[in-house]
Amino acid sequence: MQTSSDRHEYPAHWEADVVLRDGGTARVRPITVDDAERLVSFYEQVSDESKYYRFFAPYPRLSAKDVHRFTHHDFVDRVGLAATIGGEFVATVRYDRIGAGGTPAPAPADEAEVAFLVQDAQQGRGVASALLEHIAAVARERGIRRFAAEVLPANTKMIKVFMDAGYTQKRSFEDGVVRLEFDLEPTDRSLAVQYAREHRAEARSVQRLLQPGSVAVVGTGRAPGGVGRSVLGNIRDAGFPGRLYAVNKAFPEDQKELDGVPARRSVRDIDGPVDLAVVAVPAEHVAEVVTECGEHGVQGLVVVSAGYADSGPDGRERQRALVRHARTYGMRIIGPNAFGIINTSPDVRLNASLAPEMPRPGRIGLFAQSGAIGIALLSRLHRRGGGVTGVTGVSTFVSSGNRADVSGNDVLQYWYDDPETDVALMYLESIGNPRKFTRLARRTAAAKPLVVVQGARHGGAAPQGHAVRATRLPHATVSALLRQAGVIRVDTITDLVDAGLLLARQPLPAGPRVAILGNSESLGLLTYDACLAEGLRPHPPRDLTTAASADDFHAALSRALADDTCDAVVVTAIPTLGEGAAGDAALAEALRSAAAAVPTKPVLVVHVELGGLAQALSAATSTAPQALRPPDEPAPDDAPRTTAPDPGPQMPPPAGRPASRPPGSRSPGARPAGPPPSVAPSPVPPPVAPRAPAEEARLIPAYPAAERAVRALGQAVSYAQWRRDALDPGRVPEYENIDEKGAAQQIAGHLARGQGLTLGMRETCELLGRYGIRVHRALPAPAPDDAVSAARAIGYPVALKATAPHLRHRADLGGVRLDLADEEQLRRAYDELTELFGKPAELRPVVQGMAPRGVDTVVRAVIDPAAGAVLSFGLAGAATQLLGDMSHRLIPVTDRDATSLIRSVRTAPLLFGWRGSAPVDAAALEELLLRVSRLVDDHPEVVAVTLEPVVVAPHGLSVLGASVRLAPPPARDDLGPRTLPAY
Repeated sequence: MQTSSDRHEYPAHWEADVVLRDGGTARVRPITVDDAERLVSFYEQVSDESKYYRFFAPYPRLSAKDVHRFTHHDFVDRVGLAATIGGEFVATVRYDRIGAGGTPAPAPADEAEVAFLVQDAQQGRGVASALLEHIAAVARERGIRRFAAEVLPANTKMIKVFMDAGYTQKRSFEDGVVRLEFDLEPTDRSLAVQYAREHRAEARSVQRLLQPGSVAVVGTGRAPGGVGRSVLGNIRDAGFPGRLYAVNKAFPEDQKELDGVPARRSVRDIDGPVDLAVVAVPAEHVAEVVTECGEHGVQGLVVVSAGYADSGPDGRERQRALVRHARTYGMRIIGPNAFGIINTSPDVRLNASLAPEMPRPGRIGLFAQSGAIGIALLSRLHRRGGGVTGVTGVSTFVSSGNRADVSGNDVLQYWYDDPETDVALMYLESIGNPRKFTRLARRTAAAKPLVVVQGARHGGAAPQGHAVRATRLPHATVSALLRQAGVIRVDTITDLVDAGLLLARQPLPAGPRVAILGNSESLGLLTYDACLAEGLRPHPPRDLTTAASADDFHAALSRALADDTCDAVVVTAIPTLGEGAAGDAALAEALRSAAAAVPTKPVLVVHVELGGLAQALSAATSTAPQALRPPDEPAPDDAPRTTAPDPGPQMPPPAGRPASRPPGSRSPGARPAGPPPSVAPSPVPPPVAPRAPAEEARLIPAYPAAERAVRALGQAVSYAQWRRDALDPGRVPEYENIDEKGAAQQIAGHLARGQGLTLGMRETCELLGRYGIRVHRALPAPAPDDAVSAARAIGYPVALKATAPHLRHRADLGGVRLDLADEEQLRRAYDELTELFGKPAELRPVVQGMAPRGVDTVVRAVIDPAAGAVLSFGLAGAATQLLGDMSHRLIPVTDRDATSLIRSVRTAPLLFGWRGSAPVDAAALEELLLRVSRLVDDHPEVVAVTLEPVVVAPHGLSVLGASVRLAPPPARDDLGPRTLPAY
């Protein structure tokens, strides 16, 4: 049990698990009085050279006084942190608060001296960099704003740790010592460095799981069948080139093999390293296996065992203990309750899953939180299932099960660098860290398409076994934010596969203009209508008639692709009597050769009962899976043939990628090629451009229904437009009449009165006014005479409004009277309202000056604990609320974001001259959105803002109602040090 040392309670919230540069993990925690023996043992394992660098003199051992000093901290002015692996120290860092003369000093001194010591065997793993992030966060929490460090010039590794951190620094040299001073306030560069290190570490941690050099399956039964035995057979049959072991403590002592695989009773009995362990034992025995693996140096675990958080509260506690236990040894976990992992790279060939067949190698990465959905995805991608004919391949597959540790975020980090993955498909049932997922998705989508379908979106809670932070945002809002980040959001597994096939096989369209041609007029018209429904701009369909030959199709497709007013082509085809397989092959070759001549435009086929054409278009090869039938059973007639057709002309590269790549040269465990992310802050990192094999690039996707093909094309068009827009994300404008300092003082004064409060109208108007947002004056009118006095003060004409909650912003209920020109009309309106709706105390009437007529809109901003600050816009009124017609953007909003925000709602035509009305002042509305964004971004204590209604006129706008809520801001883990989710 950790205890406090001197003045303060033990700060348990400083404990954290971190991923190191090589993909292993370590635990960071405060050093306490109980750590004396650990500290001495740690120091004994440090080399004399490292001790010299730390103390500037030979220092072979720690004295009792030293041990007392380094283990007794007050957690305010003196703090020490340790990085531990297996419960033992591998590195330490401490700070001591100092005054102006460099001597110890209490608060309010805001400078501290910092020093590190890292075990020699752990140097180069990024331990010191991780400790620096955490000790800096602790120091900021305790009011320290600046660190100073003295380093010997020969200690280049430690100097590099400080210099590479990205903080604002000052460096000097005096008396043979390098003195470094740096501010601890995060900068754009320090955050970029932190994110780059996070990316490298998390990508490497997944790489260690997906590219092992050796695998042990723990829990392989002695009799055929069972989970462990099945996984063992799947790994062996896939041709895994590394070392493979079967482990079961029930094996007889003299048993040396199982199914041709070396057999051992324990992981400890294995000679040589084990990179990955697949755990398939009952839940009550998993802890023992984790200990064995940790002590043997296993790098990661895939736990297929169930009985954890999926089985109730007791199982959830067991799951938390499992994660803590594994992280103690520096191991990461996929699972528990996982379906497994697959890597089809020819250098790896790993099928550590329950899938009985190895998928065909390809360019699509799959992540599924559900094993059942993972099976469905593999089936639809690799067999003639789900309506999309033809086959395609996957690069890697991860089924995370309960997602206790490794999550979709980690896999995204890996896919970003992976040259084998061109398209990422994800089935998510929960998003544990939406803010981080959005950040990673934006970077990934700038390099390769990311398609996501989210399950359980209407269930109101995460699936059992998923530990996620709560979000108050509706699913529609979360979906809008994901689309803003470049995610291709789809609603069904069918749409996920349809979009993935197109994006993996074809280039991105340059625009929404679609040519339609085929031998069926009716099918062409259906395709035309589907294009209009998806917001595309189709050309009139060209009917080639049912007598069209393959040459006719070739000529028509060539003309369509050569047309500068065409961005994509949809070919529709119905069977031709008497043609058979030869006609199908001829048509497929005609389409492929025509498409190959114009490698910049995508081509899709909508077919009706043309199995042979779909097969020919998909160009199935002998690597296609012949799954789930006995070896001696003949293939069904509609299965992909094992004889590859002539490759034919090369097709355009998918999504703008080059068309060929050299054979893979990676060895298991090697880091994938690809540029690391830049540490310089950039809204859109340079895209990774992996290369696709020729047989994959030439495939033309075929769909059994026009609406499915067009829906996939519409997704590709929207994504391509996002890619173009991401090259210039816009800027956050500066406004001269913003009083940021005055607003901060006002907010601090209000919060001094309470932890959370909604401001009154006067305070609201004052705060918004500091950001150049003027709210029309409204005066309370508790009696008719008060209403008359208010009108005289404001000036006629006026409006009389009821502000009771059930009538507020509901003009359709009759609680508003407009254009009251004099006292007589005002008194009559007052009497009407009270007669209809009740006493003035119930109505809460106010008098407000009339604003120029225009379109009523609403602007809202809210800080969500999980997703962050969100700005929303829509038209005011019951219809908009009923339809949920609001658009959303993450704060801070750029000028381009503001422009797209007001044009994203379905009712946007009402703002731009619909049916002869005058267009509103869009520039004034965009400026209002930008000012609200600035207010919330500058002051996270402003947790909610509502401006309703905002009447936008042809010239200017009027804010007629406003409310502001203040509260201490939610903690932002994205600005703190790198950590894994707490367990």
